[in-house]
Amino acid sequence: MFSLAVPWWELVIRSIVVFGALLLLLRLTGKRQVGQLAPNDLVLLLILSNAVQNSMNAGDNSLIGGLISAITLVLLNYVVNLGVRKSRKVERFIDGRPQILVRDGALFETALSEAGITRAELNGALRQNDCRHLKDVHLAILETNGSISVLKHGATDA
Repeated sequence: MFSLAVPWWELVIRSIVVFGALLLLLRLTGKRQVGQLAPNDLVLLLILSNAVQNSMNAGDNSLIGGLISAITLVLLNYVVNLGVRKSRKVERFIDGRPQILVRDGALFETALSEAGITRAELNGALRQNDCRHLKDVHLAILETNGSISVLKHGATDA
């Protein structure tokens, strides 16, 4: 239970590599909030966690090994979040940039496609903001957190 099957530093290195690889893969797949995940996205995340487990623990199922990996992942997350707060370059790499999906009623199909947003998802966001037609939209922006902000024509800034 307390005896490590591999050196502690190997668990740390493995955790760092897996964290970085998954961060890069998930960053490349688009922006969606956890609450906006489609069922297949959620299944992918659950299976990914299981798929990378053995690559992180190298067959070490000890309590200490699990704690070393967990602590490493939490510290990496803290460092990444710190980097996002301190550096615009890191923030852009991790979070990306907001993307304009609709401007003055004109839909940018390329931006929609690049973001992995379906027309149905966009229409849902528009309806949530009381826009029934594209012509009602001044701006629809895919934010870095995966949400879609909608500004209607005639809306005033507070």
